[in-house]
Amino acid sequence: MFPGMNPRKLQQTMRRMGIQQSEIDAKEVVIKCDDKEIIISNPQVSKVNMMGQETFQIIGEATEREISSHLKISDDDLKIIMGQTGADKETARKKLEEASGDIAKAILSLKN
Repeated sequence: MFPGMNPRKLQQTMRRMGIQQSEIDAKEVVIKCDDKEIIISNPQVSKVNMMGQETFQIIGEATEREISSHLKISDDDLKIIMGQTGADKETARKKLEEASGDIAKAILSLKN
């Protein structure tokens, strides 16, 4: 933390200042964002409590993974909509996407 400072003295100083640090035995850390996940493998996680405020320091191998924002539409859902409305597969898919996966809403939209 501070180059050239005795680790024992550093711990004593931190305690006097009301700072507590502990290590967390973690296997993986995942940070979820709207469009991606950041995965940190083999992390070294330190929890620092400073006057009631907790902060975490994470060191490790970070990789990013994109999160698909597309709806998972099953063929069964499309068959239900097609059967109820007579619409073709692409029209049924489009209406189901517009309805955010709500089958009833997609059917009503196609019937109107």
